[in-house]
Amino acid sequence: MILKPAQFLLRFDDLCPTLSVGPWQRLLPLIQEFRLRPILAIVPDNRDPELEVSPPDPEFWAQMRALEAVGATIALHGYRHLCQSTGRSLLPLHRHTEFAGVPEPTQRQWIHAGLAILRARGLNPKLWVAPRHGFDHATLRALRSEGIHVLSDGFACLPFSRDGITWIPQQLWGPLEKSDGLWTICIHSNSTSGSEVEELHAFLATHSAQFTSVDRVLAEFRPVSFGPLEHLHEACALWRMRASRFKKTWTRRS
Repeated sequence: MILKPAQFLLRFDDLCPTLSVGPWQRLLPLIQEFRLRPILAIVPDNRDPELEVSPPDPEFWAQMRALEAVGATIALHGYRHLCQSTGRSLLPLHRHTEFAGVPEPTQRQWIHAGLAILRARGLNPKLWVAPRHGFDHATLRALRSEGIHVLSDGFACLPFSRDGITWIPQQLWGPLEKSDGLWTICIHSNSTSGSEVEELHAFLATHSAQFTSVDRVLAEFRPVSFGPLEHLHEACALWRMRASRFKKTWTRRS
């Protein structure tokens, strides 16, 4: 099945009460202006100093509830965002992650606790977003045991099924023209510059009708099986990303 024209999902990562107020206050109006239904990836119990950018916002949780009420999807974004494990992830993009390689009982405990925190705040988390793309087969088993059967990650062009979980692919870190397929754009609100917000606004002004939601994706698309072709596509995507990182590192050192 080829999806034409392309459809897009917007995902905001690293959300927590101490997020950077300035960038988020520039991004929030875009959600409202274009009536977007993004993925809100929330760290339930942040302990990562890099995400402690501003004083805790007393309105943060109420704001998340309000956005969910108008169509946003809440995602569990890890537990404490402390990426100290060196275990190999199913998507080996980073050397250090929070979950990959951690004993399964600990992962189950973290996921259970994280979901409980979000639910206690009046939110209804429906999917998983791993910090630094770090998760393994034990993570997937723990998610299934907690009733979470959808995650946002992977490099396919359509939703696919792998290990009993529906993967909604996430392949972009900024707006980019695409002719077909389903593409998730991941935005890190703490580090988004003013020019990047303007670029996103211009893209939305042209393509807002192509932006969808997790609920629509799950209702409209039956996930394909993760077969040899998908494995090859993923391997090629990982190779391209590593090559790009190597080129950037080499350029800085030259």
